Amino acid sequence: MTFLDPFSLTLISICVLAVLGLPIGHAMIASSILYLWLAGLDMGTAAEQILNGLYTGYLLLAVPMFILAAEIMNAGTMTQRLLHFSNAIVGRFRGGLAQVNVLQSLIFAGMSGSAIADAAGTGKMMQQLMTRDDKYPASYAAALTAASAVIAPIIPPSIPLVIYALVSDASVGFLFIAGIVPGVMLALAQMSIVAIDARRKNFPVEEPVPLRKLPGLTLQAFPALMLPVVLLVGIRGGVMTPTEAAAVAAGYALFISVVIYRSVTVRQFYGALLNSGRTTASIGMLLAGAMVFNYVVTVENIPHSLSALLLAWDLSPTQFLLLVNLLLLLLGCLLEGTTILLVIVPVLIPTARALGIDMVHFGVMVVLNIMLGLITPPYGLLLFIMTRIAEVPLRDIVRDVVPFLGAMIGALALITFFPAFVLWLPRLLGYQG
Repeated sequence: MTFLDPFSLTLISICVLAVLGLPIGHAMIASSILYLWLAGLDMGTAAEQILNGLYTGYLLLAVPMFILAAEIMNAGTMTQRLLHFSNAIVGRFRGGLAQVNVLQSLIFAGMSGSAIADAAGTGKMMQQLMTRDDKYPASYAAALTAASAVIAPIIPPSIPLVIYALVSDASVGFLFIAGIVPGVMLALAQMSIVAIDARRKNFPVEEPVPLRKLPGLTLQAFPALMLPVVLLVGIRGGVMTPTEAAAVAAGYALFISVVIYRSVTVRQFYGALLNSGRTTASIGMLLAGAMVFNYVVTVENIPHSLSALLLAWDLSPTQFLLLVNLLLLLLGCLLEGTTILLVIVPVLIPTARALGIDMVHFGVMVVLNIMLGLITPPYGLLLFIMTRIAEVPLRDIVRDVVPFLGAMIGALALITFFPAFVLWLPRLLGYQG
C-alpha cells in the first residue's frame, strides 16, 4: 500500500471530509465511491451493498424499536417512578442522591439499550435534583450522570450488542445475558467512587424514605421493572427473536405508559415517533456507510492481511486482548462508537476466532471498551451532552469524570482477563461456548 494507491486515498478522503464537518456515514459512502472509481470497479456496487445490507439485515430492525421504547419511556412517567424507587433503596446513605443516579441508570439500562437515551432521558432530571440548594457541584453531577449512562449499552437490551451480533454472528440472546454481570460490576465500581467522594467531600445525607412506603413505590415501578425480564425470558425461551423482542419492548412501553400509568398523550407519542425516527436515520446512515466501506476493506483483503500479521507476531490470547483494549481505548477518543463497531471490530474478529477467543466474551469486552469512549475526551459524546444540560465548562466535567473512568477501566480489565465474569451466567443457562 502506497500513499497514492486507491485505498490510502480513500482513508485520506474519509478523514478530510469528516474534519470538514460531513457526517461520518456520508464521508464513508462518498470515499468508498471514490475508491470504486479509482480501482476501476462498478460504482453502482455502493448502492448494491447498502441495499443488500440494510434490506436483508432483519436483525437491524431491533435498533429503531429499542430506540422507540426508550423515547416512549422518556415521554411518560416511567423514568420518574424508577427514580423514586431508586431513591427509596439507596437515597438514605451519605451521598445518597449520587448513589440514586447510578442505581437508576442501572435500572433504566434494562429498558433503553442506549447510553445517549439514558443521559438524555434522566440526565436533566438528575442534574436538577443533585444541584438543587447546591448539594453537589454541577460539574460532579454532570460527570456522574455521563459515567453512569455508560452502563446502558452493557445491560440488556443493548443496541451496540445487537450491532456486534450483526458483524460477528454471535448469539444476541447470550450476548444480552453475558452483559448482566459486567453491567452490575460497572455500577458497583461507580458506587464505590461515590462512597469515597461522599466521605471525602462531606456530601449531604438525604431524608430517608420510610420503609413502610417501599412496597408502594415498588408496586408503582413494578410494570417498568418487568420489561427486561419479559425480554430475556422471551428470547431465551424461544418465544421471540431479538427483533421481535425489540418490537415487544416498544409495544410494552406504550401499553404501560398509556393504559397503566396514563402518562403519554397523543402529542407526546407523536414526538417520541419523530425523535426515534431522527435517531434511527442517523444510525442508518452510519450503517450504510460502514457497509460500503466494509466492502472496500474486503476487496483490499485487509481482514486476512491483518489476521496474518497478528498471527505472525505469535500473540497469546491474553496479549491480543490487551492489544485490542489499548487500540479501542485510543480510537474511542477520536471516533464514534458505532463506526468502530462496524468498521474496526470486523477486522479484528478473524484473529480473535483464530486464537480461540469466545465471541460472546469478546463482544461484551469490545462494547464496554467502545462505550468508555463516550466519556473520554476529546470526542466524548456524553460529555458534550452533559455540558449542554449542566451548562458548565467541559474541562470541569472532564476533571470530575476521571475517577469514574479509572474505576470502569479497572472493571474492564477484570472482564478482559477473567472471562468467567462474562460467561458464567450464559453457561449457567445453556451456552456451550
